[in-house]
Amino acid sequence: MRRERAVKVALVLLGLLFCAGVYPLVLRAKEEPALAMMMSLYTTLGVFLLLAARNPSADRRLIGFTAWSSFAHAAVMAVQGSLHWIARSELIGSVVLIIIGIALIALSPPKQSNERTVAVGV
Repeated sequence: MRRERAVKVALVLLGLLFCAGVYPLVLRAKEEPALAMMMSLYTTLGVFLLLAARNPSADRRLIGFTAWSSFAHAAVMAVQGSLHWIARSELIGSVVLIIIGIALIALSPPKQSNERTVAVGV
């Protein structure tokens, strides 16, 4: 029960954080089109994370996608930082994304067995 509550809280907080990307999306759409495109994806993901908070067990794949895409984004940022393509100060984003990925994997709801799923569907 605690784990389910924790994952719901994490999904709501993360969903709200990602939805907060609407503000920079509007401000920087003309200045940095690539950033605006990326923020639109995160904002959309935020909406779906808020919806997933209702029933995290049914949205395990979305939670997994969010975790693994956070790791991928962190890896790209780390490479960009090491090649000096982005400012070193932006590497804090890599750390935040790794923390998000680890938290989501740690809190991910357990996989339901087929027997239990079939019994619920009957």
